[in-house]
Amino acid sequence: MIKPWPLKHRKQVGDFRIFTIHQEQKTSPRTGQEHDFFVINTRNWVNVIALTTDRRMILVEQYRHGTDSVDLEIPGGVMDHSDDSPLLTGARELREETGYSGDAPRLIGEIRPNPAIMNNRCYTVLIENCTLQHATQFDPGEDIATHLIPMEEIPRLVTEGRINHALVVVALYHFHLARNG
Repeated sequence: MIKPWPLKHRKQVGDFRIFTIHQEQKTSPRTGQEHDFFVINTRNWVNVIALTTDRRMILVEQYRHGTDSVDLEIPGGVMDHSDDSPLLTGARELREETGYSGDAPRLIGEIRPNPAIMNNRCYTVLIENCTLQHATQFDPGEDIATHLIPMEEIPRLVTEGRINHALVVVALYHFHLARNG
């Protein structure tokens, strides 16, 4: 049976505004040997599946610095320290990035983006019956274009690689499971 590794020592070795890195010394319960690990500590993330009243999915297109590419994604963002729940974060991110609001958000999925090296979670929130109700409020580092795409086109966009952000694809799978059981 696999057991957790007891923590012997932890120290912060980097602070990069949106994440910190800790070096952790842990003991293998199987061998008794100590090993060093590095863990990226970052806030939780929320992705939003948002559907308009005519069942189009709200997507956003934005530049991504990590891949130096313009990507098609669903709205989403990091949970602020003051956010009480992923539902509130999801509704806020949808409103800020697209100007859309809708029915009460529902949590339809939760994953760990990379448990080997990261401590955070990524939630998928569904908001239906969305209508354009607000002006957008982009963060200073954001340039976003909103697209309304018929739901039937989403699988093709994934297959063709037009939607290729791993956490977005997982959110779309959560949506598929929520709709089809």
